[in-house]
Amino acid sequence: MFTVLHKHLTARALLSSTLRPPRVFTSQGSTLPISSHGHAHANTNTRRSQRRPPLPPTMASAYAAFSKGGYSQQTAPPTPSPTVTALNRWSILTNTQLPAVDTIKALHVYDFDNTLFKTPLPNPALWVGTTIGTLSSQDTLINGGWWHDSRILAATGEGADAEEKRAWDGWWNEKIVDLITLSTKQKDALCVLLTGRSERGFSDLIKRMIKSKGLEFDMIGLKPAVSPTNQHFKSTMHFKQLFLEAMMETYKNAEEIRIYEDRPKHVKGFRDFMADYNRRQNGPTPHLRTRGPISAEVVQVADMTTTLDPVAEVAEVQHMINLHNEAVARPQQQAQPPHMRPKRLVIKKTVFFTGYMLDKQDTTELIKMAKAQIPAGMPDHELKFHANNILICPRPCPASILDKVGGMGAKMKWEVTGTACYENSIWAACLRPLPPNAKFHTDNPSPLVVLALRKGARPFNEIESLMHSNMTGVYSGGLMFEYTMEENNFGIIEVKNGKVEELPEFANFASALSKWPMPTAATALHSTTHGVACPTSASLWEVNESLLPKMPQAAEKYMDDGAGTGPGLDGDGSQWNANSGTATTSVASGAPSPTGQGSSSGGGGGGNNGGSGNGDSAAAGLASHGMLYVSFAAAVATVMGTMFL
Repeated sequence: MFTVLHKHLTARALLSSTLRPPRVFTSQGSTLPISSHGHAHANTNTRRSQRRPPLPPTMASAYAAFSKGGYSQQTAPPTPSPTVTALNRWSILTNTQLPAVDTIKALHVYDFDNTLFKTPLPNPALWVGTTIGTLSSQDTLINGGWWHDSRILAATGEGADAEEKRAWDGWWNEKIVDLITLSTKQKDALCVLLTGRSERGFSDLIKRMIKSKGLEFDMIGLKPAVSPTNQHFKSTMHFKQLFLEAMMETYKNAEEIRIYEDRPKHVKGFRDFMADYNRRQNGPTPHLRTRGPISAEVVQVADMTTTLDPVAEVAEVQHMINLHNEAVARPQQQAQPPHMRPKRLVIKKTVFFTGYMLDKQDTTELIKMAKAQIPAGMPDHELKFHANNILICPRPCPASILDKVGGMGAKMKWEVTGTACYENSIWAACLRPLPPNAKFHTDNPSPLVVLALRKGARPFNEIESLMHSNMTGVYSGGLMFEYTMEENNFGIIEVKNGKVEELPEFANFASALSKWPMPTAATALHSTTHGVACPTSASLWEVNESLLPKMPQAAEKYMDDGAGTGPGLDGDGSQWNANSGTATTSVASGAPSPTGQGSSSGGGGGGNNGGSGNGDSAAAGLASHGMLYVSFAAAVATVMGTMFL
């Protein structure tokens, strides 16, 4: 097994790729409508009288200057003075000249990915979260991964060649397009496109996309290998901050800067950067006051999530892996030390479950049904809506079951007969097939579709085991937890200023304690406890008030080797193994034994672990809320998974 990723990727059947309509935005991160007069630029109805004349042919971008040997990587050239000539080295538009410094009063900077353009993201219906992170990293695949391989962006829609002819119609945020048009018309505004995509890999493609849409910018800044002053970038944010500072230092007469960005982390980064910049301009240190403060606004654009066609996406990822594996086989990679040598990758498909998959329209209707059942006031961030499948089996489906349901892709109709809720944590819809005598299969006790889950909601089923009579006398009723809120956010109460505030799960905990009270069997401990004095020295209890006991040899190995695999209920060291004690004969004699033996008759056949036998299935606790005759169709499909190995 290859070990470079250790990630799982998930691919689902019956996928469709849809384009979301343009979203609106606000400088504070919430959404609001924007009318045509909502753009705060001045002189928006006046087109610039003329475009800038071409630059001399010797002018080059930052990457071009570096790649042609203009700068030494060892010795940085002197920092250029803040002139438009120096600033233009940041731009890939080598055939235009920037406006004169004294003509610009406003700086308008637009991000590209998911601000101006609806850039496809790794599809969460294809890949699990950890793999999305892996694909997004530029350090795993030699060719850079999702954001650093131009083939991914070129695969948008029907591919670059087809999309260029129709100007990537449907893939632009038209609200931002309108604002850019207004910026272009504003005679005293510098209009800039700024993206962290690499200058070397994306210059040609992005210029094609911008030209096809008919957009005009004074500058298009992509991240070069080094800055025009030979600085290396720590991150995309570092690159953008250096770019912005060079722009503000050049256009010293600009009174305002407006930055449009979608990512909350970058929005905060820009706001902090601009606040720090203005503090320096207002500060007491003369050499830091280079131009005076500038009015700054960072506008957070609402996120627009889109994806590639699923077939195209898997094909492009496979192509990236093929190129990665070819690079891994090259001698220069094999010459690296083993711990630094990249590994070959493969995609392995795995079936996670088989079910009747619902279409999007039916899912939407079922989610509406779920929202009507969820108590008012429950925060949206605590809920995860599903309503997309009816389970057949949580594994690859045997041929006999597939034959019974009509094979892969077979469709059948269902109707909702009622809705149900389990402890305000799980909401589901009870179903029956149409016609009622139609053949179907589900591993659940009855067909249902999970509508919504409450994130992190816990039924505290461990209380049953703690209070169960099958537990030994030492433990029965003797273990209790303090469920206070700490850094792990896993509590049911919160203490603030000496006052206790009950969190939503407190009721679940109280319900579990009420359902499973302290045991009353003869082997049970007292229902109340009291302080116990420290033990005194005795023939069978070797203690000393001034000496620490020696660590047992069996425990020392855990300090070096770790805990390893737990003993379970029957292994060495467990409570049921009578001959696995760690006491030494110098402390106590005889074989240790458990303090009690529980019966296996309690708990409704739950076994010796104190379980009730009901398990955690939502179906077992569902209570119907009435008959609702809503019918829909579903098709048999498997949810596939893939992993990098």
